Amino acid sequence: MTRWTTLAALFPLFAALAQIPQETRVGLDDANFIKGKRFKNVTLEMSLKPFKKNDPDYIRGVCREAFNQWAPLTRHADQVSVMMWTADGSEILDYTGDPKQRLEWAMYIGNPNSGRPVGSEPDAQLSIHDRAFLYMPNPPEYTMGDLRFIVQCLKEEGRRITGKPIRVGATFDPGPEFAKSAFKYTKHPEICMAATMGHKSFVCCYAVLHKDDTPYAGFPEGIPEGTPFGTFFGRQSQRFLTDLGYDYIWFSNGLGFGLETWASTGAIFTGKEFNAPKLFETREKITAFWKLFRKECPTFRIETRGTNLATGIDLAKDGVDLREIYRGGFNLLPPPNSPWAALDGDFGLELVGYLSRMAELPDEDYIFRFYTHDPWWVNSPWLDRYGREPHDIYLPMACARVNHDGDVTLPSYLNFLTIDDSFGNLPAQVPNEVIPRILEGRVDSPDAPGPFVWVYPFDEYHDWAYKNQERLSEIFSGDWVIRQAINIGFPLNTVVSTTGFLTSLEKKPGLYRGCVLITIAPEAGSKVEAQLIRFVQEGGKLLVYGPITHAGPDFLALANLDRAAPLDGVFDIADLVTGDAFAKVQNPAKIRHAALVNGGGVESVVKDRADLSTKVLATMKQGAETRDVLVARSRPEWNGGKVLYFRATNSNRFTGGRLLTPDNPEEFFNGPLLMRYALSEFGFTFL
Repeated sequence: MTRWTTLAALFPLFAALAQIPQETRVGLDDANFIKGKRFKNVTLEMSLKPFKKNDPDYIRGVCREAFNQWAPLTRHADQVSVMMWTADGSEILDYTGDPKQRLEWAMYIGNPNSGRPVGSEPDAQLSIHDRAFLYMPNPPEYTMGDLRFIVQCLKEEGRRITGKPIRVGATFDPGPEFAKSAFKYTKHPEICMAATMGHKSFVCCYAVLHKDDTPYAGFPEGIPEGTPFGTFFGRQSQRFLTDLGYDYIWFSNGLGFGLETWASTGAIFTGKEFNAPKLFETREKITAFWKLFRKECPTFRIETRGTNLATGIDLAKDGVDLREIYRGGFNLLPPPNSPWAALDGDFGLELVGYLSRMAELPDEDYIFRFYTHDPWWVNSPWLDRYGREPHDIYLPMACARVNHDGDVTLPSYLNFLTIDDSFGNLPAQVPNEVIPRILEGRVDSPDAPGPFVWVYPFDEYHDWAYKNQERLSEIFSGDWVIRQAINIGFPLNTVVSTTGFLTSLEKKPGLYRGCVLITIAPEAGSKVEAQLIRFVQEGGKLLVYGPITHAGPDFLALANLDRAAPLDGVFDIADLVTGDAFAKVQNPAKIRHAALVNGGGVESVVKDRADLSTKVLATMKQGAETRDVLVARSRPEWNGGKVLYFRATNSNRFTGGRLLTPDNPEEFFNGPLLMRYALSEFGFTFL
């Protein structure tokens, strides 16, 4: 047996977490679906590529085909939306108010802002990230007036076919993909502050514009020097959305959520240190963007893509105060799961980002998004990346949140990126195969907390970041630990915030009976600490991960732990877990703990080694110093209650590139393996 579990082996496990009672099942063709399982909204994302002729009848025919293909799904929704990937968002920035203005639209395969002429060097050994081709010979020309007609047709034909309200949304992407952008890369390169796809390649939401005498719809006299991007973009959006008949706008690829929205480094975390003094300034700039945009564009709904990372990571590395954005009254939908798992296979990061952002919400609505086609990069994930296997439908659809009332809530919005492929085709094979999987995943979605519940420190992370900047490393590391644990087999599907945990227990005292709660060491003297201790002492099961540098005496006493001098670097590791079949394989005897990305050095030791209720399951040794990194404790009077502490080394470092670099598994033990191994202490065995 190999020491690594495969993600494929986890899919049945995640599906099992989501089972519902057999007697509540109905046929998937039931128009009423299951109570509580209908969608408020289904969004069909599409580019203009299917509209291969600028002809009214042809345009209406494309609209009808799109809605007909997805009708077996949209009948289970209260509303249907179409999100239009018309260009890259520069059509909003460039908009003058003239319906005859030429539309620069996404008629390309590849990157049209690479600096190479479109269609040049067709035989050169270049990737399509370095050049672009037209998606068809002689693609049609469109004006802003033509785009308004397409929006109108989508609403009319969609309503006729579905009988439901139809919304149409515009999109803005901060990067160089999709369409040519003279505004970003020639006229106003100062707004491209991020190096996400190369030097100065992505627009930063808190950029400031230089003077520009060109008349725009919202700035007929031109752009004054020093105009905040949020002001300009907001005013242009208000005019563009209103004039063309749109109903909402989508902020793509992390716009509004920091500087480097794909990377583990950012405005605060440089890879070498956390630049804490910049935290407050950066937070104010990000929050100001949302306020400035809303001042100019006050009512249109905002839907968001978010970053490729997670709440704690974004906060610590880029100063993204998600709590303040959620509470700002900005009329937005929170970010869904990232589609990048289709590209990099990092399903742990997808699920950690998804769960951490749904732990708290602006309201009860959130999105699940599935990557069916990519209309720009010759990539149709359902057919190629996923190989027509539904794992990235079932995994995230097995996830759910517990709200403050103790109710298990599911995503109410469902998005498909996209319904058309890179060549403007609408392959019926994809909806025919995907829709049954989506409906099956929805039927099997959770209606109760799963066996393992992540009690996510949403409020604590935000409080600590601005009250005690020395904890930025701890905030940063927590999400990485859970990400890596999921990637190597930890079956986590339910999240509740620490605040929601307290209120849900008040309303439903037995809600988490039988669950293993997963969380960080609680704040000393807090209500969360008191409730977790009570939970264990009354028979509950608790797994705590991360540093205990700031843990209070009550929690330390519960787990029989103490703090020693923190140690960093390479250790000998002794793994004493015996109750899990996977723990019996041969693992490296060395482990590396990088304090910078792990909340400090390893500091945990058992306080009373004579205590018979305490078991040390793993240790890390460096010279004459030993640290106890996996400890279980259960006293007879707890009636089966048990606390398990894992110091948590996420076994990654920053060595350059977008994400942290994992340690070589042939040389170093993968720290979060201990987290899964230790589940045998709670009676769970994985074969």
